[in-house]
Amino acid sequence: MKQLKLGFLGVGGRGANLNKLVAEHFREVDIVAVCDVYEDRAKDAAEAVKGFRGVAPRYYTNADELLADEEVNIVIISAAWEAHAPLAVKAMRAGKITGLEVGGAYSLDDCWAMVRTYEETKTPFMFLENCCFGKAELLATSLVRKGKLGEVVFCHASYCHDLREEICGGIKNRHYRLRNYLNRNCDNYPTHNLGPIAKILNVNRGNRLLKLTSVASKSRGLSTFVQGKEEYKFLQDKTFAQGDVVCTNITCADGSLISLKLDTTLPRAYSREFLVNGTKGIYKEDTNLVLTDEMTFDHEKNIREYADTAKQFEEYLPSVWREEMSDAFKASHGGMDPIMLSVFFDAAANDKEMPIDVYDAATWMAVTCQSEASIAAGGMPVEIPDFTNGKWIMREPKEIINLD
Repeated sequence: MKQLKLGFLGVGGRGANLNKLVAEHFREVDIVAVCDVYEDRAKDAAEAVKGFRGVAPRYYTNADELLADEEVNIVIISAAWEAHAPLAVKAMRAGKITGLEVGGAYSLDDCWAMVRTYEETKTPFMFLENCCFGKAELLATSLVRKGKLGEVVFCHASYCHDLREEICGGIKNRHYRLRNYLNRNCDNYPTHNLGPIAKILNVNRGNRLLKLTSVASKSRGLSTFVQGKEEYKFLQDKTFAQGDVVCTNITCADGSLISLKLDTTLPRAYSREFLVNGTKGIYKEDTNLVLTDEMTFDHEKNIREYADTAKQFEEYLPSVWREEMSDAFKASHGGMDPIMLSVFFDAAANDKEMPIDVYDAATWMAVTCQSEASIAAGGMPVEIPDFTNGKWIMREPKEIINLD
């Protein structure tokens, strides 16, 4: 077993939270270095580790310096979206086991660079899509694998999250979303919803994404939100490029259809709207619903009358979700983060195959730049490259976690 010496690249909001989670709960992993372009964040992250471990890691403000640190053998990249792919390439070239946080790609070149660097260096790489490890998503996966839903025909999921304050506070909070919403119109955050679906449909392992079409609504949510608020006065004459709602349809080689939605700039409660439609049944997260042909139900009744029927199927949950989880773990995205990190660190320490690999990362991240192209072309179909270069036909399906 390899002793993991971890370095964090980016310790803003997401990176700071992961840094604390690892420091407190993953004592087998040594945090030896942290880095952020803002020195105060780097110092704060180092002090946070010291609070849990008694010793502060080294801190850097230049990623190249951390990647040159010979003690570091594994990194988690949680920097701004624009830096994700370039830093992943640098980390793999430096021979550091690479965990990359989520976000969309700015170009296909970025995606191909990650794939080609991995194929050249063979540096272990995992895309840290925590929603793949969610309770709802893994229950649906298990039901599909056990044949309860039949052949999957259609899947839908969304990233519905009211981010108006986070976006508009971008300059004060040094957050990257503001500049993206001002200048781009795309599904900028597709992987929370696409990742679990892609795993259910065995994308890149016997199946692949073919084409997408994307359309965007008008942009009114943010311009309305900033009016009359002194703290956002500097935004009141700005035009936001990002449409309030982006809808994307993706066709797959096996004939299944995927529907994605981005909805982050209008008043709403959080939802991923996760749904799996099969020939023998349906799973719907929002109402915690499972209906199958094996059950007795009236198809004329409103779907809300069958809310919480998923509770009848909890025996199909993976053991990791049937076991009692500490409050600290539950506080980290409901338990998804610690499960994801456990899988990542186990694979890294024991030279196991990464369950969400560079081909998955490139494919899912490409939805952003391809949706941008489709929207700009009035919703025209745009191809999604085969980043496996034909190997998807021969690659065997692989679960990201034991489903028993």
